[in-house]
Amino acid sequence: MRHRPRRAAPALVFSAVVAAAALLSQQHAAAQTNSNDDVLIQMKQAFQRGDKGRLSALLPQARGHALEPWAAYWELKARLQEAAPNEVQDFFARYPGTYQEDRLRNDWLLLLGQRRDWDGFSAAIAGFRMGDDAQVRCYAVLVEALRSGTATQAQADEVRRNWFAQKEADDGCLTAADRMVAARLIATNDVWKKARLAMEANRPQAARGAVTIAAPDALPLFEELNASAAKFLAGRAFVAAKSRKELVVLALIKIAMADPEQAATQLDSKWGPMLSAEERNWLWGTIGRQAAGKLSPMAGSYFANVTKNSDLSDDMLGWRVRAALRNGQWKEVAPAINAMSEIAQLDPTWVYWKARALSAAGGDERRAQARELYQSIAGTRGFYEMLALEELGQRTVTPTRPAPLTPEEKNAARSNPSLSRALYAIAIGLRPEGTREWNYATNLHDKGGMDDRALLAAADLACQREVWDRCINTSERTKGVIDAEQRFPMPFHDTVLRKSQDIGLDPAYVYGLIRQESRFIMDARSGVGASGLMQVMPATARWTARKIGMNDFTPGQINDRETNITIGTNYLKLALDDFDGSMALAAAAYNAGPGRPRNWRNGPVMEAAIWAENVPFNETRDYVKKVLANTTNYAALITGRPQSLKERLGRVGPRDASEPEPNKDLP
Repeated sequence: MRHRPRRAAPALVFSAVVAAAALLSQQHAAAQTNSNDDVLIQMKQAFQRGDKGRLSALLPQARGHALEPWAAYWELKARLQEAAPNEVQDFFARYPGTYQEDRLRNDWLLLLGQRRDWDGFSAAIAGFRMGDDAQVRCYAVLVEALRSGTATQAQADEVRRNWFAQKEADDGCLTAADRMVAARLIATNDVWKKARLAMEANRPQAARGAVTIAAPDALPLFEELNASAAKFLAGRAFVAAKSRKELVVLALIKIAMADPEQAATQLDSKWGPMLSAEERNWLWGTIGRQAAGKLSPMAGSYFANVTKNSDLSDDMLGWRVRAALRNGQWKEVAPAINAMSEIAQLDPTWVYWKARALSAAGGDERRAQARELYQSIAGTRGFYEMLALEELGQRTVTPTRPAPLTPEEKNAARSNPSLSRALYAIAIGLRPEGTREWNYATNLHDKGGMDDRALLAAADLACQREVWDRCINTSERTKGVIDAEQRFPMPFHDTVLRKSQDIGLDPAYVYGLIRQESRFIMDARSGVGASGLMQVMPATARWTARKIGMNDFTPGQINDRETNITIGTNYLKLALDDFDGSMALAAAAYNAGPGRPRNWRNGPVMEAAIWAENVPFNETRDYVKKVLANTTNYAALITGRPQSLKERLGRVGPRDASEPEPNKDLP
């Protein structure tokens, strides 16, 4: 028997229609959002190409989108050179308080400075919140000096600091420095010092700018030495004038950057007697710094020619300390650190090594001074802070978590428009834009940045959204409290622990490395082509897959989380075996390739902390220290027990030649 279907009640029919309509509306809204997201992506691409027409054509479609401020910024920034002032003011009025408004204000201020529109600059600078652009600050100081009619020594000191910090040639600080030199508030010797620093950094245009201020008549000779320092020196028999001597210094710096031994020979045989003591000290500092960066045993003898440490830059003094540590010359450590600038001396690196040098010197008074220095930095925030903690007889433990966030604190983070835009941008693939806006919201929108509680709430929001890099970086900014679970999250916990334990690898070490490599960003890709959580290079992935019997591996699999962790952990274990279980050496191999640390380990046997501090590459030196500090913190979290960084470091020295190399072909 067939049953007739029951007729639906009118109310139920109405409800179904409403529900269907709502669903269609949601689907339409989602489709619309996706379409608008595509518009934003297209605008970013057009901005990168400098396609002004395409940007203007697409802008109307971006109106009303959550990221409209970005769309409007790209469109106006692309044509800022020809934009009318009222267009810029309209942008400021339309997007007040946003990162994009302040970013465009920064761009506009630079343009006004280049145009020497000091009235316009003065009007625009008042609303600038970020205040972190050194060139804008130089322009601002210049405008203050021009308006008052006289410059002050404090203004000149600020210009000098900003100018010296700028690596590239820039108009703002160069123009302001020129004004301060004319007012006799910046010495000509400081201008030559800027030229030297620029030459050492391989920034000849910045050096040229300084020479233009110090001795404009010497520019043709500067061009000659920049083209060929050796040829320039071969053709100069005497250097009576100050500018000529400084040009010889620049030429010898240029030679020293490539070949410190040749520069030393020239300085010793011909040029030394013609130069001042300060000029000779600077050059021996440059030569010693380059030799130390090559781990040359000659570095110490070059530095020994320096008669006055205060004539050297902080960078030279840092390498003088490193060379002394490498050679066990503890007596040279403290004097070099004491000659550094006040700011440099506060760096935990030099606080720690100065304390070690005082302890090595012996005596109750020196040991008491060392203890005070250790106490000033001891903690769990970084490599040297942890080592200082151990010198005081303690180990790394997980800090007590701060009080839980209140609903109001969490809501304040969720309702922050800049944080919301940042997360949206990251979610649709505009990670650089999202990161910049997030950093602005947490660090620059308000003077001094967010307070600790607001930072914890912002970090919590990022953690909840699994935007791990913002979670970590934001939590790291807190000053008075530490939330270790935010700073050292453990995404993919089961996979990481299983893969690590299967091959006898410490999971804390794996987490410590991933945190430094990718900040747990799944789609992370480095400039050299490394991919995924563990930033594995394609060739390394193929080699490792063959080594562990993964015969069906294809390059596309490297972006799969499980495969990436499998390949990455196995490569790390193979590197660890190759370097006799040294976590420091294996971390260096992971970052810089195994060939370099194989060379870097040759020489005297030393503490791994001294070895790590002498790693020639800035990036790899920083990487090794951070991976080991991360590892120690993760171990404390995972085990719940106090941990020793020193024990993980051990000692480093040449490979035992009688032992076979486990993985000689390690890529």
